[in-house]
Amino acid sequence: MRLLVSCLASSMLLFLAPMAATAQSDFATCLARLEARALQEGHDTETVNAVLSRAEYLPRVISADRQQAEFTQTFTDYYSKRVTAKRVASGRQLRSNHRDLLDALQREYGVPSQYLVALWGLETNFGGYLGNLTIPSALATLACDNRRSKFFADELITLIGIVGGGDMGVDELIGSWAGAMGHMQFMPSTFAAHAVDGDGDGKRNLYSSLADALGSGAHYLVKSGWQQGFKWGREVILSDSFDYAQAGSHNWRPLSYWRNAGIRDVHGELIPPLTIESAILLPSGHSGPAFLVYENFRVLMRWNRSEFYALSVGRLADRIAGAGKLHTPLPKRRIATQDVMNIQRHLATLGYAVGSADGILGPATRKAIREFQQAHNLIADGYPNPEVVQKIDAITGRS
Repeated sequence: MRLLVSCLASSMLLFLAPMAATAQSDFATCLARLEARALQEGHDTETVNAVLSRAEYLPRVISADRQQAEFTQTFTDYYSKRVTAKRVASGRQLRSNHRDLLDALQREYGVPSQYLVALWGLETNFGGYLGNLTIPSALATLACDNRRSKFFADELITLIGIVGGGDMGVDELIGSWAGAMGHMQFMPSTFAAHAVDGDGDGKRNLYSSLADALGSGAHYLVKSGWQQGFKWGREVILSDSFDYAQAGSHNWRPLSYWRNAGIRDVHGELIPPLTIESAILLPSGHSGPAFLVYENFRVLMRWNRSEFYALSVGRLADRIAGAGKLHTPLPKRRIATQDVMNIQRHLATLGYAVGSADGILGPATRKAIREFQQAHNLIADGYPNPEVVQKIDAITGRS
């Protein structure tokens, strides 16, 4: 038996070795193209070499790109791991410790301190984990991958310009699998467009200067459309007669519309009859908490295009500012990626446009589920609850 295992292992290594060699060869060819482009665009040879000589092919970067938590976890899993009692307590303490800096940033940019601290907490656990990969390697690996090669190639070239400008040295550039940098995890293009010199030392360093990092975060939010004097949103209570088909980021309405629909805050008061545009989100379906989100929620999504992320930032900010836990508990039921894939395949067979069966509960899948629910007199919340699975099983003969 040991001989058989040994032979199989040897065969596998012989099979994988040419694949690894091919990947490395392709990566070297890709790096050469990136070097030629950087030089053609006017970056000096020394800086180009300093950055690209640090670039190694990292297979785990590709794996991380394919398994982003925002798209592979339920809201319960995602939120519970990020808005924790420990993180809330740390956020409150750090908000107090850095009160002078945060108050100054709020006066300058109009962004309340709890949002900057919440973003800091979700991005790097308040600077406790800035990443463990060299950013040139992460960006080069993704630039040489087919999925989003142009985007990451542009980011790598921008990084070369940042190093050439002297704001940060190449040795400092340690970060995430996606190539994000510093306390607030800015991509190079975001740095180039929005980083500020908060401490006045003539450099914009997102690693060694908290004033630069938090100031850059505030500047980015403002340039992304942050509305002073308004929250991100709030948890709400839906009326018994609420039409769940109206929930979702596709349906923005004035607050007065939702008031007329009987939407109340968690204290039981009807929401104010204002003209502010808003939407109802149900990240865990009708059995979980409901959120009424405003324009600043969309600003948070420009930071990270995930509703789960923006909801978590908003709620963490509220908790840091003194708010309590969710009024409606998160459902404990978990949904496996394979379960979502099965639903997608069956809905596609039934004629619904779900896109590819990738196991991701994205907008197209939520829309298809909602249409299926409406067609079969189920609560149309766009969520793959047991009732949806049971009805699909009954229709397809799988029960």
